[in-house]
Amino acid sequence: MNTYLAPAEDVQVDSPPRIMGILNLTPDSFSDGGRYSDPDAAVAQGLSMLEQGADLIDVGGESTRPGARPVPAAEQERRVLDVIRRLHERMPAAVPISIDTASAQVARAALAAGASWINDTSAGCDDPRMLPLAAESGAPIVLMHRQGRPRDMQDSPSYVDVVREVREVLAARADAALASGIREDRILLDPGIGFGKRLEDNLALLAGLPELVALGFPILLGTSRKRFMATLCGGLDPSALMPATCATTAIGVMAGVQVFRVHDVAGNRQAADLAWAIRHAV
Repeated sequence: MNTYLAPAEDVQVDSPPRIMGILNLTPDSFSDGGRYSDPDAAVAQGLSMLEQGADLIDVGGESTRPGARPVPAAEQERRVLDVIRRLHERMPAAVPISIDTASAQVARAALAAGASWINDTSAGCDDPRMLPLAAESGAPIVLMHRQGRPRDMQDSPSYVDVVREVREVLAARADAALASGIREDRILLDPGIGFGKRLEDNLALLAGLPELVALGFPILLGTSRKRFMATLCGGLDPSALMPATCATTAIGVMAGVQVFRVHDVAGNRQAADLAWAIRHAV
């Protein structure tokens, strides 16, 4: 297993915002499916995002868009491992590579190939081996809230008080991670925008980000090109939603969010840096 550990302790509450570049190696992701299925194209895109200002690269081999079906671990590994190895060889050692998976088997193989973070959209619920793996490896882990599973999560999501309910679930998953032996400074939380959420739920979570930040763990926000913004922006194609995504990044920085998972690195880098400067101007 890769022994390099990313400096997750540097990503703390009220630390400068980090930009996580999305690298989907899938044929069916909602925005860029199939675009980086070729390993050469994927490596080039990862290095390009680094040049544009990404602080880390999130590599995934399984789409989690609404309606998506599970991808076997072996197929995820086929898609991601060579790309992770090649990025690890060519990127500075201080730049983490994150593996986006809910499978502990895939995460373990990715860590051995050069990844150093785990991004689990199930918060360790889909695979009971995930939290022990994170504890064993020392890898930072992102625990995301999700109501339902990708294949059915948008069928009929329902909340009474979405901010309170998401906050409670994230707090419980953080407790589970701590109980599994994961260090407190290796845990990040993600409210799961668009994962089993209605339009009004996504908006309420964005407005309620300070309540999630108050949990005391770094928050990761992933709104990039998501459908709820297209609904509000005249039904635009996801690829045209970079300005809307940048708006949510600025809002997130002002609320205290630390990490932003995005497709369009350069624009969101600018939005994050400007919002950070404004937040600390007084």
